[in-house]
Amino acid sequence: MDRLEAMKIVLAVVEKGGFSAASRDLGIPLATVSRKVHELERHLGTKLLVRTTRKVALTDAGALYVSSARRILDEIDEIERIAAGEFHIPRGELILSAPILFGHLHVLPTVVEFLGSYPDINVRLLLSDRNVQLIDDHVDMAVRIGSLPDSSSIATRVGSLRTVVCASPKLLAAHGVPKTPEDLLALPCVNFEFLFPASLWSFRLNDTKGVVDVHTHPRLSVTTAESAVSAAIAGVGVTRVLHYQCASALREDSLRIILADFEGEPVPVHVLHAGRGALPSKMRVFLDFAVNRLRERLNSL
Repeated sequence: MDRLEAMKIVLAVVEKGGFSAASRDLGIPLATVSRKVHELERHLGTKLLVRTTRKVALTDAGALYVSSARRILDEIDEIERIAAGEFHIPRGELILSAPILFGHLHVLPTVVEFLGSYPDINVRLLLSDRNVQLIDDHVDMAVRIGSLPDSSSIATRVGSLRTVVCASPKLLAAHGVPKTPEDLLALPCVNFEFLFPASLWSFRLNDTKGVVDVHTHPRLSVTTAESAVSAAIAGVGVTRVLHYQCASALREDSLRIILADFEGEPVPVHVLHAGRGALPSKMRVFLDFAVNRLRERLNSL
């Protein structure tokens, strides 16, 4: 029995949530996945997985085994990268993650420039507004917008983004320009649910150094910034998004920023990588290459 192969199969079953999903991900028959897991359990003399009609659950022994197997496979990967020269020569595949719109506007141009300078490195750029788990999702580095939870990841700050309230000139002409956050209660609003799931917009008060919360009553709620910006341009209502998400509309004067004096603290932007041991050369050179360029882009917004 190939125990390393069995480890990988068990991890795939756990990470993908089932035998069928692991079979598809690994590209091997479902019967082979089941047989390999059964052989491993027989070899260990204990049950690792419990199948139900809805999911696969780990036994206590299985949880211990998966934790150790993941560490062992990560160490093997690191040893192989060292042997292949990845820690000394910039080469191999670099897996990056970034938010969809920010990634398209700012990370992708940086990656394209990077590829031109490092022909032996290939990049897989994963654009998703979901915050990936670096180790569990097998991602080398991630661009993250927002405050960071305490973790073992290493973060390099590349800048910050304003959170702005904006509206179309047509809507402002019809309703007037609000002077205080409370004035929004008399205006139609478009809520970007990803940033403000409860339609609650918080503002900073300059005079008291305090914060005021405005419970907006949206005419429209959407799940993407692009939709919020498009609806605001069409005059559906006032919206609140990150500055880069509406920068093009602001330049074209199809949207205008309002209530700028009440903006909260800018939202930080970081580049993350897992804080484990020495960095492979492909990650070191990308970090050196990308950080200054992303800082320049954010400073220009």
